[in-house]
Amino acid sequence: MQYLLQNKRVAIIGGGPVGLTMAKLLQQKGVDVTVYERDYDAQTRIWGGTLDLHKISGQKALEKAGLLESYYATAIPMGIIFADEQGNTLHTRKPTPENRHDNPEINRNQLRKILLDSLTPDTVVWDRKLTNLEEHNGKWLLQFENQPDATADFVIVANGGMSKVRSYVTDTEIEETGSFIIQGDIPQPEINCPEMYHLCDGSRLMTSNQGSLFVANPYNNGSLTYGLIIQKPEEWDHNHGLDFQNKDRVIEFLSNRLPNWGEPFQQVFQSTSFFVGLPTRKLPLHTWKQNRPLPITLIGDAAHLMPPFAGQGVNIGLVDALTLSENLTEGNFETIDAAIKDYEEKMMAYATEAQLESATNEAEMHDPEFSFLQFFE
Repeated sequence: MQYLLQNKRVAIIGGGPVGLTMAKLLQQKGVDVTVYERDYDAQTRIWGGTLDLHKISGQKALEKAGLLESYYATAIPMGIIFADEQGNTLHTRKPTPENRHDNPEINRNQLRKILLDSLTPDTVVWDRKLTNLEEHNGKWLLQFENQPDATADFVIVANGGMSKVRSYVTDTEIEETGSFIIQGDIPQPEINCPEMYHLCDGSRLMTSNQGSLFVANPYNNGSLTYGLIIQKPEEWDHNHGLDFQNKDRVIEFLSNRLPNWGEPFQQVFQSTSFFVGLPTRKLPLHTWKQNRPLPITLIGDAAHLMPPFAGQGVNIGLVDALTLSENLTEGNFETIDAAIKDYEEKMMAYATEAQLESATNEAEMHDPEFSFLQFFE
């Protein structure tokens, strides 16, 4: 049942996991939906760490989309190695038959392929960077950089935390939380950083020391990817930040910042093929605008960007997709606006809770006495 969207054209801005899942959930109910994605094509590599979808949230959306078994077949159940800054193993947790499906890790491109393969051909229009959105003759007019315009009756904004087109829904500004993540990528880790690769032993590795935290995954589509979490140096707020295109300068910074960290970590830094620096940000959840010219809402990071310190970002986004799609297609609301309003009220509650969990973890992690082990006790 999808009468609310009968003869309506739905545009989803952003082809990440949340936008594509939203498209699948609507499409399987017969809705006319198009996804506009800025990446050049489906083969564009999505950089970043793996994702783990939780049983009580993200996996429920994939189950509703009929894709849960595909996720299980592709994702890797992973244990955790807790190590000290010298590379000594403190504690090991391996997956068991009972928990192997709780939150297995999946590469971002692999998840994209599962979702794309489930959609009808040409659902996603590639190389579409949205530059403007405005009301025109009773419809939304979507304008793209160096590409033809498009129209839609209903727009769902799912293009990430730095979305430029959320202003029809909220004027709230992004805020930095004070943490900074230096991410690195090492292809062929068994050759390029063998000490860390063997230390990981097929598991995620977590290390904390004096407020600096290191998390690595040796199995990310042939690469070892890692993130070093630190408090953002104050001088970086005054145009004295690192040039992350200059590998030597970043390696020098890491060596000076972590002089007592052992050889496995130093080898990782020296072997990194490229670095990315990411200040952690959040989008506070204040009251959204009620008088919108046409149906429009936000899902995923565009709605409730939060730091990754509770593993909730993509999972809460997938709950958005599930909640909104059910409201729009299961016949429980008389109007699209009523379905949107109910979704947003529910989302504000569960996303606020997730943001609070992330903020609490972030504060604890920068305590010099913090240990990752306390998160898993």
